[in-house]
Amino acid sequence: MRVLVTGGAGFIGSSLVYALLSGGSQVSIIDNLSTGSVDNIHPAAAFRCIDITGPELGAVIRDAQPEVIVHFAAQVSVAASIDDPAHDWNVNVEGTRAVAEAAVAAGSRRVLFASSAAVYGEPQEIPLTEGSPTAPAVPYGHSKLAAEGVLSDVLRPAGVDFACLRFANVYGPRQRAHGEGGVVAEFASRMATGVTPVIFGTGRQTRDFIYVADIVNACVMAAEFEGTLALPGAHGPAYNISTGRATSVNMLAEGLRFAMRYAGEIVHAEARDGDVEASLLAPDKAAAAFGWRAGVDLQGGLASTAAWFTRNA
Repeated sequence: MRVLVTGGAGFIGSSLVYALLSGGSQVSIIDNLSTGSVDNIHPAAAFRCIDITGPELGAVIRDAQPEVIVHFAAQVSVAASIDDPAHDWNVNVEGTRAVAEAAVAAGSRRVLFASSAAVYGEPQEIPLTEGSPTAPAVPYGHSKLAAEGVLSDVLRPAGVDFACLRFANVYGPRQRAHGEGGVVAEFASRMATGVTPVIFGTGRQTRDFIYVADIVNACVMAAEFEGTLALPGAHGPAYNISTGRATSVNMLAEGLRFAMRYAGEIVHAEARDGDVEASLLAPDKAAAAFGWRAGVDLQGGLASTAAWFTRNA
């Protein structure tokens, strides 16, 4: 299988590239290295350092002739989206449009899009299903939801299958401590270097934390799926990729304290704008459609993450 991964030098994208190559796929990477790292690039993958909003994108994707495109390249910081919503929109919406149009021109059969739980905003029901109301609370969530619509507008008429994989809170090795909204990476980085971790708000807010290997497995299974992922109906292409288990930030911090053998204090600060109180995604649709379920328990994932941050402190 020929696969092109945008953002393939980043946290999740690079992990996926390694898995695809180990499974025998031919992989190409597009990344502008604004947040990704050249150290994450597998030597067996074809790499082009370009921006998805740049003029070279179409030719690069056409030359790669990918059967499947997995689109991770994005502006991923909630805080940055609030500071500069126009840039957030340009990358996440117009960049996605460019990728979708290039996929059509290159004859790709499927596009997998890294969407987010942020499209739901403050949940009106728990757990969230793909049919739950979408009311993004921050520009980042708005841009991810708009990008889902762009994919539908561009790919459906062309007969290209697609799926919008709405990731819960992803964590694991290689995640940057800053810029990706990863509380696990932030805590782990601080604990590894002896800097006091900060919990914003009470810490009772809950999230659905999912280990990066489970995200990678979902992407591989969706890429290889022989049926149609973009089912008819407004919510047809959307799939929650999550554990379906809620964990409070306080519990997360204590679990990571144990994994990191951190003996210092953990402090609290005022809650941040845009943070939702509770988020929990139901993963049943992905399980029914292409047989995926999360398989890594939280403490096991935290142990692997802690080991990586300790080695790279």
